[in-house]
Amino acid sequence: MSLFAELGMRYLIIQAPMAGVQGSELALAVTRAGGLGSLPAAMLTPAELRGELGRLAQSGLGPFNINFFCHRQREPDPVALARWQQRLAPYYAEFGLEPSAVTTAPSRAPFNEVHAAMVAEFRPAVVSFHFGLPAPELLVQVKAAGAKVFASATTVAEAVWLAHHGADAIIAQGLEAGGHRGHFLSDDLALQQSTLTLLAQILAVTDLPVIAAGGIVDGKGIANALAMGASAVQMGTAFLCCHEATTSALHRAAIHSPEGQQTALTNLFSGRPARGIVNRLMRDLGPLSDLAPHFPYASGALAPLRAAAEKAGDSGFSPLWAGQNVSGCRDLPASELIACWVKEAGLG
Repeated sequence: MSLFAELGMRYLIIQAPMAGVQGSELALAVTRAGGLGSLPAAMLTPAELRGELGRLAQSGLGPFNINFFCHRQREPDPVALARWQQRLAPYYAEFGLEPSAVTTAPSRAPFNEVHAAMVAEFRPAVVSFHFGLPAPELLVQVKAAGAKVFASATTVAEAVWLAHHGADAIIAQGLEAGGHRGHFLSDDLALQQSTLTLLAQILAVTDLPVIAAGGIVDGKGIANALAMGASAVQMGTAFLCCHEATTSALHRAAIHSPEGQQTALTNLFSGRPARGIVNRLMRDLGPLSDLAPHFPYASGALAPLRAAAEKAGDSGFSPLWAGQNVSGCRDLPASELIACWVKEAGLG
């Protein structure tokens, strides 16, 4: 029996975890429709995570994937933060903000003992990781809870590393994918490849199930990836405009605008490269800048600026995460969208 049949999925479609634009409602809708719904946990407080996991558990549905970041948390660099705040000062003045509005608290927490304890309590079918894998002792706890471990690879070297360090399936994250790059062995973006190229190369070096992620937005894309040997596909951008997503009206408008066709990798919003729709901040500073403090501290000074701009109907300082192909974004319930893909891909 394949891993995905063992999980009880009707369709080989995984909803990508997308922090900031979804909660448990989207995960529930996708699992109910026969795919694997995912919950992003990195930006949730322990209390918020417990509430979301409780809603998933109370639904009586399954399976679900709970996603965590596992970066190594560094202390903030005061010099870098001050330089960043100075660069943003003209924008603060434009929106009438005080410099004291800045926060230095990290916006994303790496997987830790509190998270491991919740995994043991709620026992999700899948736990996935971005930026490598957590410490071995934490990974042991995840596996002891019965979860299958998925992890993102952006290069063949990362896939080999994950296979040797306990992953049960590898997510081949191509360069087309929206949101944060999952790279962890090297920061060199020149090493990153397109989804289908990366998929083929990872399949050649591992017997583990490989999940194709990046640029897949419809049934044809699903069929192509599966025909190449992917065990499943992971789709995020195509869910952004679903009824169950919490994507803001400004974000949805950007996706449907001509600007939605232009995305770039940027480190401005978090300090780490992630793909989003090009907006004012990215145009003014350049999408990749040495001015941005290291991950995840860049967002602290941007948070009040983003809030003020959005209140004025301006998404120029918001992280508009999206993949290179937004053509599959449709204003439909997730179940209807999945039904369309299943028909197009001939999976029914």
